[in-house]
Amino acid sequence: MKNQSVLIIDDEPDIRELLEITLIRMGLDTASAANILDAKQQLEEFTFDLCLTDMNLPDGNGMEIITYIQKKFPQIPVAMITAHGNIETAIVALKAGAFDFISKPVDLSHLREVVSSALKLSSKDSSSLTETKEVANLIRGNTPVIDKLNKQIIKLARSQAPIYISGESGSGKELVAKMIHKQSPRAQNGPFIPVNCGAIPSELVESEFFGHKKGSFSGAIEDKPGLFRAAHGGTLFLDEVADLPLSMQVKLLRAIQEKSIRPVGEQVEIKVDVRILSATHKDLEKLVNEGVFRQDLFYRINVIKLDVPSLRERKEDIPLLTKYFLGIIAKECEISEAGIDSQALRVLVEYHFPGNVRELENIIERAFTLCENNIIQSHDLNLSAQEIDLKKPTKGEQSRLVQELLPQSPPQTNEASSPSINPESYPIRNEDESLEIFLECIEKQEIEKALIATKWNRTASAKLLGMSFRALRYRLKKLDMD
Repeated sequence: MKNQSVLIIDDEPDIRELLEITLIRMGLDTASAANILDAKQQLEEFTFDLCLTDMNLPDGNGMEIITYIQKKFPQIPVAMITAHGNIETAIVALKAGAFDFISKPVDLSHLREVVSSALKLSSKDSSSLTETKEVANLIRGNTPVIDKLNKQIIKLARSQAPIYISGESGSGKELVAKMIHKQSPRAQNGPFIPVNCGAIPSELVESEFFGHKKGSFSGAIEDKPGLFRAAHGGTLFLDEVADLPLSMQVKLLRAIQEKSIRPVGEQVEIKVDVRILSATHKDLEKLVNEGVFRQDLFYRINVIKLDVPSLRERKEDIPLLTKYFLGIIAKECEISEAGIDSQALRVLVEYHFPGNVRELENIIERAFTLCENNIIQSHDLNLSAQEIDLKKPTKGEQSRLVQELLPQSPPQTNEASSPSINPESYPIRNEDESLEIFLECIEKQEIEKALIATKWNRTASAKLLGMSFRALRYRLKKLDMD
C-alpha cells in the first residue's frame, strides 16, 4: 500500500530537514519546495495528501499557495507555518481555507497531531464518507437555506478553524455544532463536549474548564481533569459563550491561542488538542462595543461565522419536522402512528415561532397529550393563547391564559373528585421566564394533584385530567415524574 505523501514548502533548509525527518518517521513520503514556483510545479506533477507551507517565501507568501490549492486541488488540506505569536496571520490563513496552523519554533508533538488529523481527510475512506454524506440532509429540511447550511457544515468540517455559530434561541445551534464534529476527522477518536457557559457559577468556571488539583481550594477533594482535557482530540462546544465572566474570557483566550491549559493549583501547563466551536443567541458585536465581551476573544472565536436560519426563514420545513417529532412520540408511546390533521398543520405553518424548532417540538408534545385518537387537531395546539403571550399580557390575562392552556377536567364522577381550580392562585409568569417552562411547572402541579386525589391510580388520574392513559404516561416521562 502506497504511503501518504506530504509537500513541504519552506525556504529555510533546516526547517525543511526537520519536517522531513519527523514525517518520514511517521511513515510518510515527503517532497519539498523552497518557493511558490517550485511548489506549483510539484503540485501539478505529483499527488499529495497534505501541504505544509511557510507564510513568508522568496517569491510571495503562503496565502497564495492556500488560494491556489483551494482552487485547483481542494481535496488537499493545507497547514500554515507561522512565526511565533503571530496569531493574526494564523487567523487570516484559517479564514482563507487553511486546515490548521503550526507556530515556529515547531513543536514536534503538535506537528504530528496536526499532520495525523489532516491526513484523515485525505484518506480514501474519509473522502468517500464525505461525498456520501454531502448528499444527505445533516440538518433536516428541504429549503434552500438548509441546503446551504448543510453544504457549509461539510466544508467547515474539513478545517480546524474556530467557528462562531449565530442564531436565535431554539434554532438548532448545538445540533449544527454536533454535525460539524461528526463530519470532521476528530469524530473518529475524539469526543464532542457541549457546555452551557451560562449554567456554570462564576466562581467555578475556571475549575470546570481547566480542572483542578486536589486540595487547591475548599471542596477540591480530588483531582478533576476539566472540560478541555475531557475534549482532548475532539471538539469543545461553548454554548452561550457571551455569559462567560470577563476574568474567564482572558484565560479562555490564552488557552485557545497557546493550545495549553493550567489546572487550578498546578504549576505547569498541559498541552491540549481541542477544536473550539461557540454559539450564543446574543449580539456579540454589540456586547464587545459595550465592553462586556473582550474584543480579542471575539476575533479569536469568530474566525468563521456560521448563521443558523430561524424557523420563520424555512417554513416549508415545518411539515417535515412535525412528522419527525410525531414519529419520535409514536415510538416512545409504543403506538403505530401519531398524526396531525391538515388544518392543524396549516396553523403551525402560519405561526411565528419565536422559539423556533425547540418551540415546535414542545408544541407538538403538548398537543399530543391533549388530542383524541392520536390525531392532533388545531384546537389541541393552543397557539392563539401563545400568540397573546407574545404581546406581554397583563396579570389578569395571564390567569386567563393559564385556564385556556390547561387540560379541561371532565365532570366529576363517583370514582374521584377533581381538585378545585382557582386561576388566581396560580403563580404569575415572570417576564424573563419562558412560557414553556412556566406551563411545564403548572402541568406538574396539576398532575401531582390528580395523582394524590386518586391515590396514585394512573388510570383514574388520566380520566380526571381529561387525557388518555397513554398521554399521561408520556407526560410523566417527559416531565421526569415517572
